[in-house]
This record gives sequence, C-alpha cells and structure tokens, in this order.
Amino acid sequence: MNLRINILDKYIIKKFIGTYFFAILIFIVIVIIFDISEKIDEFVEKGATLEGIVFQYYANFIPYFMNMFNPLFVFIAVIFFTSKLASHSEIIAMLAGGVSFKRLLYPYFLSSLVIALLSLFLNLVVIPPANKVRLEFQENYISDKYVNTNRDIHFQLSPGTYVYMESFNSWNNTASRFTLETIQGHTIVSKLSAETAVWDTTIQGWKLYNYFLRKNNEMGVDISSGKTLDTVINLSIKDLNQRENIVESYNYNELNDLIDTQKLRGDKRVIYAQIEKNTRFALPFSAFILTLIGVSLSSRKRKGGIGMNIGIGLVLSFSYILFLRFSQMFVHAGVLPPWIALWVPNMLYALISVFLYRIAPK
Repeated sequence: MNLRINILDKYIIKKFIGTYFFAILIFIVIVIIFDISEKIDEFVEKGATLEGIVFQYYANFIPYFMNMFNPLFVFIAVIFFTSKLASHSEIIAMLAGGVSFKRLLYPYFLSSLVIALLSLFLNLVVIPPANKVRLEFQENYISDKYVNTNRDIHFQLSPGTYVYMESFNSWNNTASRFTLETIQGHTIVSKLSAETAVWDTTIQGWKLYNYFLRKNNEMGVDISSGKTLDTVINLSIKDLNQRENIVESYNYNELNDLIDTQKLRGDKRVIYAQIEKNTRFALPFSAFILTLIGVSLSSRKRKGGIGMNIGIGLVLSFSYILFLRFSQMFVHAGVLPPWIALWVPNMLYALISVFLYRIAPK
C-alpha cells in the first residue's frame, strides 16, 4: 500500500481538520453564551472585572472545554464531512478509481494523529497552568468557599510519623483533638496531643493549645504539658483546604509527586489524581477509535441524507464521554485500578469500531 500523501489525502485531511476546528468554534461560542448568561449575576455580585472574566476565566476555559469534549468534536467532524462525501457519491468514485477502503482510511488516521497529539499537548503542557488561573478565578468569583467536612482525618507524614484530627474547620483553619505520633517498629516513641491546633501563617506551622507530650527513651518516660506549643510538620492547610478538582491544575511531574505523597499519607483523595493522570492519556487515544467508527458509519450513501449519520454520531460520541465519566465510578468503588478503568471505554469502543469496519461497505 502506497503511503505517500497524494492530492486525495490532502483533500480529506483538509476537510477533516477544517470541520473539526469549525465544530469546536461553533460549540465554544454556544457554550460561552449560555455560561455567561448563567454566571453574569455572580460576576457582578462578586465584583469580577471584564478583563478577569475574558482573560483569566474564558481564555483558560476554552482549551479545557475543547479537550474535555474532544471525542465529540472528532466524531462530528468525521460524520459530517464523510456523509457529505458519500451523499455526493465521492466515496463511490474513490473506490471505483482503485482506492481501497483501507487506503481511504490513511488520511483519516493521519488527521487523527494530529488531533491526538494536539490533545496530548494540551493535557500535558497548556491546560494545567491554564486551569490554575481558571480555578483561582472560579474560587474567588463563582464558587462558594470550600469547607472541609471530613472527620477522623488520618495521615502518614513520613514512615513512622502519623497525624490524626477528629475534625477540621476550614473557616478558621482549626483542628480539634490533634494527635501526632512517632512509631518505631511496634513502639510508640512519642505522642503529642492537643485539644485544638490552629494554623499559624507566621511560622507556616501549627499552634497547639492545651497540649500533652509523652516521650519514651532509654531513661524512661518524659511527660510535659502546657498551654501553647508551636510545631512545624509536613502538613499544611493547603493539603486540607483544596477541592478534588485542584489536580486539574497540576502538570505531569506535580501530579506524580502528589500521587506519591498522598499514597504515603494514606489520603483517600489520591484517586482523583490517579484518574486525572490516566485520563490525560486515555482521552487523546480516543481520536483514532472514534474516527474509525465515524468513517465506517458514514461512508455509505443514505436516502435520508446526512441527518441520520449526524444523529448516530452525536449519540455515540456522547455515550463515549458518559461512559468515560461512568468508568471513574469503578475507581471510586475500588472495583478496578485507575489505569484499567479509564481505558475500559477505549477498549470497548475499539471493539465496536472493528466490528463496524468489518461490516462497512467496501
């Protein structure tokens, strides 16, 4: 099979990429109009500036939205322009001219490769810093202040060092029933308890109130207590006062460091970072699968025109996005590890694409 790019390949690639970006443009304009109408009251009430709305929020919202619904845009692009080719009998002419159906897919997959690499580039380079600005703006002008409602908070700060809080109040950054333990083997080396612990920004640490310290050493047990005690540990209010979606603003290295830290601490929120990490690679790969499905479905000329193909494309692309979100529930339920759960939709739709390819008109 000749893989040199010819005039026909250039024609299909131009149509594919052009329709893809046109679909993105249309959807982004529609979404921004609806989003502004929904959030305008909050912007005015909280004093957001026009510059902040445009450049801090929506300018950084566009790459996030574009990548989140990338499967939809790919599918719509393929279905729309391939259906037009079929309705104009252009595909029949290509096949009659000696171009095999397999060779016809070559420019489609080249276009998919460009889109997949673009999506991967957005996921790893562009979107994390953009999300950092967007989420900060959202925190100040859209969302209510985050309140940590967790109770019985346990963390391992380092091997053998554990911290416990009965509860934590995000409004005043205060922990109740604070305990810090150091354990070697099966022996408690020290145990520091306090009725309350308040985050002190001046020392970037915790100020303990009504504390009790017990240390075990070779000479026996040392016990001390007091009204206040400053202590600095590897746990800040940033670790306690962050929403789960903060992982969207971490670059790849920061995400790996966060996963390692949260695993060490035994932090249940580690699954959000693991889901984000695996989604960044699983989502771009869907461009190849959905392209094959789209071409297989729309390459046949239909009496009803392209409306039926577009309808089928919308249903399948939305079902893929919903399934990708639903597969995250397997991670939260502990049924599947993240790297398997996030690739299940790709594996399932890959099987569907192969089946549709085999029954597609050749």
